[in-house]
Formats: sequence, structure tokens, C-alpha cells
Amino acid sequence: MARLTDTYTNSQLLRTLVPLFLVLCCPPFVMLLWYTIAHLDGSYMALGEWMMTDGPLSVIAQVWGPVFFGSRTAWMVIGAFALLQLVLMRVLPGKPYQGPLTPMGNTPEYRDNGLLAYIISLGLFFGCSYGLGLFKASIVYHHLGEILGALNITALLLCLMLYLKGRFAPSSTDSGVSGNPVFDYYWGSELYPRILGWDVKMFTNCRFGMIGWSLSVLSFAAAQHEMDGYLSPAIAVSAFLQAAYLFKFFIWEAGYMRSMDIIVDRAGFYICWGCLVWVPSPYTSHTLFMVKHADFLSWTGAVIVGVLGLLAIWINYQADLQRQRVRATDGNCTVWGKKPELLRAEYLTDTGEKRSSLLLLSGWWGVSRHFHYLPELAVAFLWSVPAGFTHFLPFSYFLFLTILLTHRSIRDDVKCRTKYGKYWEEYCKKVPYKMVPGVF
Repeated sequence: MARLTDTYTNSQLLRTLVPLFLVLCCPPFVMLLWYTIAHLDGSYMALGEWMMTDGPLSVIAQVWGPVFFGSRTAWMVIGAFALLQLVLMRVLPGKPYQGPLTPMGNTPEYRDNGLLAYIISLGLFFGCSYGLGLFKASIVYHHLGEILGALNITALLLCLMLYLKGRFAPSSTDSGVSGNPVFDYYWGSELYPRILGWDVKMFTNCRFGMIGWSLSVLSFAAAQHEMDGYLSPAIAVSAFLQAAYLFKFFIWEAGYMRSMDIIVDRAGFYICWGCLVWVPSPYTSHTLFMVKHADFLSWTGAVIVGVLGLLAIWINYQADLQRQRVRATDGNCTVWGKKPELLRAEYLTDTGEKRSSLLLLSGWWGVSRHFHYLPELAVAFLWSVPAGFTHFLPFSYFLFLTILLTHRSIRDDVKCRTKYGKYWEEYCKKVPYKMVPGVF
């Protein structure tokens, strides 16, 4: 009994210390990452030497202090962009669709207008910049530190509001708290929060986070062109591949709204702060680095990288499309020209209802259970390669994504094994590898 009590106590302690560590360390990290690229030539070694001399807290204060509250320009950029995305979510036409049934028996509803919002956002950005001259396309680059400072404040307060909303005014029965405020702030207290009809996850994850990612790297490319008087092949192909990847994302947005980020992870610091602040930082760090290190690739090399990157994006899209088509047609379709091999898995919801799902064992899903992560990692590596190999920093995102997707494949296996039981065991026998065939 004492051993069981100790295990429970240690588990509760970890559920406090790990989230607390991430909540305290991630916000200053994004500021240090920006400063390292912008002012220390992208050298982690230079940052480390500075910290050894002045101390970590002093360095954080010197970096974050001047931009902690952002600036007037930063708040205007964030406010205008957020307002635009909220308006586009509400007014753009799109086919209504539903997310999967939640553990408490709710069915979230969405409108499929993400691709149109993405195209309009990019069009407005370049139209207002180059067409009307309202601002320079490089505005995000020149005010990035202030934007990140303002976003940190915004996201941390939003997460607090969402925690309180989930406790006292939840949007659905898929809500609740664990009794550990630190963990609940980090993980979230509500699965599908909505504010005045706007879906919070769709706004933070898709519209603000993903569209903001694309606009940021395009702004960095504009800054490099502005500074050097020409567009570097390296930054051009990197920005192009990211824009193409995000174009693919919005084609598949309805599928993303059925992914683990949406149907498992609640709306807290992990997801919402991550999409509002983490995405504009490590996710764009390689392209930010290239603004001042833009001479690694020739146009020939850029074309090769671009073709390989588009191939990886296409494979990733085809893998997602295969699974989506099978589920939409209840298996009455073809995969790689053949009738798909399927396993119908039954499960019980939290309310005791009996349901079933189709598990696909054909096409890319017969290669490994999470094969679609491999082309995603490949394209992330390819849009980082144009930064060259003189510094490790441009590959920080690739390393982060490798860890994230590996961990996610393990999490998904645990979730599916719990959900499907013997059916998942049967599936794993037929598709034995999580990600890398023959290895993992």
C-alpha cells in the first residue's frame, strides 16, 4: 500500500513540476531564440558564453525587458491580423462539417473555409504592402522581438481565461478540472471552447498560428530582398516550401480538426500558447536565420530542394487523403488501385455507447502506423537545409519536430490501445512499425 501511495504521489508531483517547468521556461526561450538569431549571428555558443558571464536571469532580463510589453506597431500588427482572421472565419463561405464524436457524446461543428482564408490573407498582405504601400512586407521581421513580447502576454492571459472559462462557463460537457491548477492551466480545462460562436482551437491552431507562420517567413524573405537588393535562392525555396506545405494544410484542414491536437488535447497552454507564440518562433527560426545567411544555395540547388520538398508534401497529403477517403466512403473506394484492407474496430464511448472505426492497413498506412510523419520530417529538413551547415540553430525546428512526432506516435498508440483493445493488438500485428519501417 505504501508503495502504491508513493507512486501516486510521485505521479501527482510530476503533473505539477513538468507543466510548471514548461510554462516558466518556454516563454523566455522564444525570446532568447529570437535574440540569438537577430543579434548573436545564430550562435548558441555565443548565447551560452553570455549566460556564463552575466548569469541566465540577467541575460533573460536584458533580452526580454526592452520588448516585454511589445510596442505600438506590434500590438497593431497582432490586433489587425487577429481581427481579420476572426472576420474571415465568420463571413467566408464554406461547407459545414462535423468533427468526431467526443468522449461525452458531443459533435463539434465547423465551416470548411480555411483555404479561402489562407489565400485571402496572403493576398491582402502583399496587396496592402506592395500595392497600396500601407506597410513594408518586412514589417514582421523588423518588429519580431516586440511581436513575440506582445504575443507572450496575450497568450498567457488567454490561457488563464480559458482555464477559468472551462471551470465556470464551459461550452460543452467535455470539460472539467483535475484539482491541480498548474496542470489544468497547462493542459486546459475544456476540449472544445467557443467564445461568441468562434471555435478557439480553430482560431489559435489554424488561422492565427498557421497563417501567421506563412506570413512570417514571407516577411523574412522580403526583409532579405530589402537588405541585399536581390532574393536569395536559399530563402526563396525555404519560404516557398513552407507556403506550399501550409497550402496543403488548409486543403486538409477538415482532416486536421480530427487529429490528436483537436480531439485529445484540451485548450490550454500546451496548445494555445504553443500556436500563438511557439509557432512564430522555432517554426520560423530557420528562415529568420537565412535573412543574414542567404548565400548557401544556387538556383540549381534551390530547384532540387524545391522538387524534393514538393514530393514530400505530396506524399504526406496522399497519406492523409487515403485515410480520409476510406472513412468518408466506409471503405468503398480504392487505395493504390486496389480495394483497401480494413479492420473494423469497435469501442465504447465514455457514456457507454458502442461505436466503431475503420483502421486502414493498405497504402501508406500499411507501411507503418504513422508513416505520414516521415514525409513531414523530410520537408522540414529540406526547408532548413538552405540555411547551410555552419550553425546548428537552423535545424532546431527539425530536431524539435522529430521529438514531437516520435512522442506523438507513442501517445497515439497508447490512446488507440486503450480505445480499441484487442482490435488494436490485431492491427499492430499486421502493421508492426510505428513510424520507420524495419526500425521503429
